[in-house]
Amino acid sequence: MPHLVENLKIACATQRSISHLCRAIDINRQQFNRYINGQTRPSAHNLARIAKYFDLDAADFGLAPRLFRERLRKPTLDLNQSSELLKAFPGDLTALRRHIGYFQTYHRSPSWPGMVVCSCSRFVEKGGLVHVKSMERLRDAGNGIQQFSKYVGLAAFYRNRIFITERVVGPNPVLSQTILLPFDEYQRVYLRGTTMGISWRRENLPYASRMIWRHVGAEPNLRELLSRCGPLPLSSRQLPPTVRSFLADPSAEVYAVPAEY
Repeated sequence: MPHLVENLKIACATQRSISHLCRAIDINRQQFNRYINGQTRPSAHNLARIAKYFDLDAADFGLAPRLFRERLRKPTLDLNQSSELLKAFPGDLTALRRHIGYFQTYHRSPSWPGMVVCSCSRFVEKGGLVHVKSMERLRDAGNGIQQFSKYVGLAAFYRNRIFITERVVGPNPVLSQTILLPFDEYQRVYLRGTTMGISWRRENLPYASRMIWRHVGAEPNLRELLSRCGPLPLSSRQLPPTVRSFLADPSAEVYAVPAEY
């Protein structure tokens, strides 16, 4: 592959850093440096891992650089042509890229009346799509409840709105839908909107409530991020003023479908 080194450098230029790429692929940084410096060639196994990360075939790294750039910009999503729903993602990818990173998320839930459920989420781009990964950690020492939930999904950007569809990872999956929008064009720390799902402590009743996401950067302290997850009273000092104001507004009540319906 006469163009391997140059194409590796082209692919790396699309990433936040070489260190981030190596962690994502799980390849030693020093070893990867030897690849991009032309000191050694990656094994077929490692080249396949690198190609998979960029949603490419290993053979694509042998293309002429001009063709490789085109291939890199137009990943094959491998979608069923009849799936109109999947074709909706990612929408405006350039606009969505502005929000890549980690978030602390907050919403009201009928499972925790008068409380704010704090969780964490991440937007990560891979293969031409923006994937969403979320974690919810809930503890209720008084009732002996300790629950950990993981969600995976996709995000799309249309008309200055971010649409997120997620499912719970596990034997009993459910779906949730969130729609977010920036407070204004230039403010990207907070995204406010609405989330819709089911309440696990109240007979799986459908509900909708306000939700707000706070961007905490590309590489936050994950231990600290997770430690803040859980139900919090509206008066908690852990809630940023912007979050408290948005969720404590009298019009921010949770709407749930009554069981008798």
